Amino acid sequence: MTDGILNIYKESGYTSHDVVAKLRGILKQKKIGHTGTLDPAAQGVLPVCLGKATKVCGMLTEHRKEYRAVMRLGVVTDTQDMTGTVLSERTVSCTEHEIRDCAAGFAGKQMQLPPMYSAVRVGGKRLYELARKGIEVKRETRPIEIFSIRIEEICLPLVTMTVECSKGTYIRTLCHDIGQALGCGGCMDSLLRTASGPFKLAGSVRLSEAEALYRAGRLSEILVPTDQVFCRLPRLILTADEERLVKNGNPLVRHFPAEKREAGDGERFRVYGTNGDFLAVYQWNDARSAFVPVRMFL
Repeated sequence: MTDGILNIYKESGYTSHDVVAKLRGILKQKKIGHTGTLDPAAQGVLPVCLGKATKVCGMLTEHRKEYRAVMRLGVVTDTQDMTGTVLSERTVSCTEHEIRDCAAGFAGKQMQLPPMYSAVRVGGKRLYELARKGIEVKRETRPIEIFSIRIEEICLPLVTMTVECSKGTYIRTLCHDIGQALGCGGCMDSLLRTASGPFKLAGSVRLSEAEALYRAGRLSEILVPTDQVFCRLPRLILTADEERLVKNGNPLVRHFPAEKREAGDGERFRVYGTNGDFLAVYQWNDARSAFVPVRMFL
């Protein structure tokens, strides 16, 4: 079984599930998962976890995302992008200064209402399943954060912007909301994810490239080791006795030398065995005066 992470460039027309299904066929293994859904029309970075690395899927979704989006002002659709049915069209009379000023106001922490055409579940049903039947239901707003929003180009009615945001942010909805705030309406024209946590657009590969490398026995050239996701965490090298404890999922008690600072409560560490194998992520727990397991990768 292949273990590690592939930085796949998802092309337009594929769902994130399609990418996983195709890789299962290429690699002949079932244990594969993606780290955050991209709409079928969207393109860009989609980290895909293989084998033991599937244990980090949930952890990777917590990372920041970066997108390059094109917003179309003056058009409102039911899906909040150009794949949907046009509900209204208006003349765009706002100035470039008004557009930049309005967009800047969307930076920061806020509550966002997920669109009806989304994978969010309400009452056990996906919202898009209900939307396709013409059913609209009440949705709860969810906390998101826009860390930065930069207007790159304005060529009305199109506005190109780069957005860095938290997980769960719908860029379609951001475009819709900016359009509403400007008074002319708006929707998303196109979307490119340029980064997902440590995975960048420049290092991504298309499915066809990944398949060619696999068939040539060279998949390791693009396979990212699981522990690289945690490269910013401090590293713990275990003794043989500690390794036996960790491999059974036990807490790890270790006293720090006086000249070193103590780990802060909740601080996470990469844990390696005596032979250099990546075993787990542990975190320091003040109450227990010990490192406790967060995720095992045995």
